[in-house]
Amino acid sequence: MTVSVAQKRADFFKLHESGCFVLPNPWDAGGARLLQSLGFKALASTSAGFAWSMGRSDYGLKCDELLAHLTALCAASDLPVNADFESGFADDPDGVAANVRKCVATGVAGLSIENRNSDAAKPLYDFALSVERIRAAREAIDADKSGALLVARCEGFLTGEADLDMTIKRLVAFSEAGADCLYAPGIHSKEQISAVVKAVAPKPVNVLVLTPDTMVADLAALGVRRVSLGGHLARAAWGGFMRAAKEMLEQGTFTELANGYPGKELQTVFAPYVVRPSAS
Repeated sequence: MTVSVAQKRADFFKLHESGCFVLPNPWDAGGARLLQSLGFKALASTSAGFAWSMGRSDYGLKCDELLAHLTALCAASDLPVNADFESGFADDPDGVAANVRKCVATGVAGLSIENRNSDAAKPLYDFALSVERIRAAREAIDADKSGALLVARCEGFLTGEADLDMTIKRLVAFSEAGADCLYAPGIHSKEQISAVVKAVAPKPVNVLVLTPDTMVADLAALGVRRVSLGGHLARAAWGGFMRAAKEMLEQGTFTELANGYPGKELQTVFAPYVVRPSAS
C-alpha cells in the first residue's frame, strides 16, 4: 500500500468534519480492495462478518484473532479502516486500555468500543464503569500520539434497553470522556436520530443502516456524519451463497449463479496485487 498510517488517520478525521459518508464493512482483503475500487473513502471492519467467515457466531472471536484480521485488512487497502473492536475484550478499564493499544498498532484509523458485556441477564456495563472504559481507551490512544479516532457505542437498543433518554445520557458521558464519534446502533426514527445528533453536537454521529429503504440523503439532512452497515454486506453475500446452494440441492438447477459478480472484473481489480515469485 502507498498511503501511510498517519495519512489514513488524518484523512479519516477529515471525513468526520462535514458532510455525510458511507462506511461499508468488508470482512476480508478482497472485499476491502473491491470497495476501494468503487470509490469509497473509508472502511469499517465487521466483527459479525469476520466471525461468520470463520464459522463462528458474532462475539465468538478471540482478541488475537481479531487483531490479526485487522492487520490484514489495513494492509490490504489504501483506505482508512475503523475497527469494530467489540467491547475491548476486557471488562476493566486497564484491560481495555491494553487491548486498545494493541488495536491501534494494527494500523487502524479508528476503533469503536461498546458498553455491552457477556452477561445475558445484565448485558450493559454499569454507567460509571462504561464511562471509565471509554476514558481509558482515550488515554491509551493519546499516550502514543497515534491520532486514531475513538468511537463510543451505546448498545442499549440492541440489548433490550430501548430507552432514548438513557442512551443519550450514556453518549453524552462518553463524549465528555473523550470519544471522538458517538454511535447508538438500533436507533432508527428521525426523532431518535435528531435527538442524538443534537445532544452530542458538535461531535459526529454514526448511524447503522437497519432497513433497505434507508437513504443517505435523509440521514445527512438529520445531521448524521457517517453511515455504516455492520454485518449487512456479509449477510447479502451469504444470501447469494445460500440461494445458489439451496437451488442446486433442492432443484438441481443453477440459475442463481447468473447473479454472480463477473470473474473478469474481479480479476481486473485484483491483478495489481498479485505477488510474483522472484527469479532464482
